[in-house]
Amino acid sequence: MKKSVTIISYICIGLFLSSLLYISILAWANPETVMAFVEVELNNNDAKSSIRGVYGGVGFFLVGLALIISIRNLQHGLLFFTAFWLMYAVSRILTTIVDGPLEAFGNTWLKIELSFGLLSLTLYLLRRYVLKIKMARFANA
Repeated sequence: MKKSVTIISYICIGLFLSSLLYISILAWANPETVMAFVEVELNNNDAKSSIRGVYGGVGFFLVGLALIISIRNLQHGLLFFTAFWLMYAVSRILTTIVDGPLEAFGNTWLKIELSFGLLSLTLYLLRRYVLKIKMARFANA
């Protein structure tokens, strides 16, 4: 069971990293495309540079950081993505509370972010449980 949970964990982290990397590349190459998802026009170079910086530069940084964390310690990588995705979801929920209901894009991504966050947490807890069982067997041997 441990091996299958570990493989699934690495696959999920790969999916998460790929999605972040895609948005980062897209933001650097064409920031207007990123903002078109939420129907926002970038009418000046300061706006374009901000999207390149936040979604591109910071995104590349987060990809690198998450990759290093996940390679060094898979459990920490899963916790990183639990917090990452759930904070996105919390931000969308906060928007709903403060500003009103989300539209289709926001609702779709709220579901995705909650799913990814809960998936990361579930994998973290499963691996932790499996590791405890393995350690208990080793101690009793």
